[in-house]
Amino acid sequence: MTAAITVFHNPDCGTSRNVLQFIRDAGHEPQVVDYLQVGWTRPQLEGLLADLGLTARDLLRVAKTPAEDMGLTDPAVSDDALIAAMVAHPVLVNRPIVVTPAGTMLARPSETVLPLLARL
Repeated sequence: MTAAITVFHNPDCGTSRNVLQFIRDAGHEPQVVDYLQVGWTRPQLEGLLADLGLTARDLLRVAKTPAEDMGLTDPAVSDDALIAAMVAHPVLVNRPIVVTPAGTMLARPSETVLPLLARL
């Protein structure tokens, strides 16, 4: 029996594809959420941030996103404003996020997911 695993995935991201393959190689077939297509809700992001033990700023993706152009890299921007921007622009969330019964993590670099998988 495989553990219930969810991966918030961007199929165009090499790190995200690697994490997905590590999960499958470990014998699990995760629920794959293409978050760029389905988006985020505020409660969902707030729950993930709590599970991750991160702030919205920690989860903000700057590379290859409009984060700088939107002024989101300014330290004065609140977490509340960052979360609102992430809901409006899903690409602003770093990935992949892996949710398992053994914990939730931002799996960057991809190899960091291996110890989590070993605990399942």
